[in-house]
Amino acid sequence: MTDKLRIAVIGCGPFAKRFVNLFKYHPNTEKVYVCDLIDEKAKKFSEMFGVDIIESFEEALEREDINCIANFTQRHLHGDISIRALEAGKHVYSAVPMASTVEECQRIVELVKKTGLTYFIGETCYYFPCAMYCREAFAEGKFGDFSYGAAQYYHHINDISYGKREAERGMPPLFYPTHSTAMLLAATGSYATEVVCFGRKDTAGDKCFTPEGNEWGNEYINQYVMMKLANGGTIRVTEARGLGFGSPSSSISGFYGTKGSYEYSVAQHLLIEKDLTAEKETIYTTNVSDYVNSAEMVAHKNDPDFIANVAAGKWKNDSFAAIQERERARLPKSYEGLENGHMASHQFLIDDFCKAVVSGEIPALNAWFAARCNIPGLVAIESCKMGGAVLPVPDCGDAPVR
Repeated sequence: MTDKLRIAVIGCGPFAKRFVNLFKYHPNTEKVYVCDLIDEKAKKFSEMFGVDIIESFEEALEREDINCIANFTQRHLHGDISIRALEAGKHVYSAVPMASTVEECQRIVELVKKTGLTYFIGETCYYFPCAMYCREAFAEGKFGDFSYGAAQYYHHINDISYGKREAERGMPPLFYPTHSTAMLLAATGSYATEVVCFGRKDTAGDKCFTPEGNEWGNEYINQYVMMKLANGGTIRVTEARGLGFGSPSSSISGFYGTKGSYEYSVAQHLLIEKDLTAEKETIYTTNVSDYVNSAEMVAHKNDPDFIANVAAGKWKNDSFAAIQERERARLPKSYEGLENGHMASHQFLIDDFCKAVVSGEIPALNAWFAARCNIPGLVAIESCKMGGAVLPVPDCGDAPVR
């Protein structure tokens, strides 16, 4: 338990830019520092947000007055940065993914268990309206027993940062599975026990996705994995970097149970329920789009170019959906007017982290949940290399009750 947060934001890239003010203006925060290997980036953040600079990550670890590390480094560095921070006695907020190896994920869980520190995975899709709706409807029993779900992260390589940054060039898509897995696993309350994966090789010809063209020896631009869950259900996760698809890029396209189902496409969200007690088969279909789409989308739903704008990603960042309003009520008043992002999820994430550090409670997006979202993708990469072998998924267990 900590009275106030004194946070060092490590990594001053375009994604971190959207979070500094959310840390700074949270009522539980006392001080925010920024740090980057490139001095000009840290100086730019310092001037932009009115915060001080920490010269290095190592200095942040040594400083006793700094009690939190916000990890916004490159994806393949997340595990090492988080482990070193926890070993130094710091609470950790980490952008996704958790880590690049199963062993790093397990080590983070072990450290949190040993130290009692807060580890929080900043998985935006946990608060995506489609994910929140499936959690809510499943908890209310509208789906019955879970059977099958499908989620995907369609993000073309030309639009994603590691398509343009040499250090992350050609990364296996399933290094970053958490947008897809988090939505489904949080809704079902279950976890993967086995995976089988196939992939599509790139045909662009620039050798980015070839064994010799990247440091991971990866040749798959798209990867598709089936995951068997502990509850007896199955989920399909697609991580694709070579699809001609619009936005929003992360979604649950289907969630199916023995009594009811949910289906989504571009801007339409449907709940389909079957009355199993009726003498004659009865199907009820409810269009829940106005509940799940953002307020801005709902306001423009009758525009002639509505679908084209949704596919282009308009109205998806700052505007809250009706299903998010209940959560929105607990956000600090100091957040009013601040930037949000990713389906209005950013403010929820930082509020959750800051409150968890001060209260000592284990947050929903804890280390155990993060491992269950990340590890299946890492195992699936090996399955893909083996031509679709069925492989077991190691599990770190449930988060303890604190």
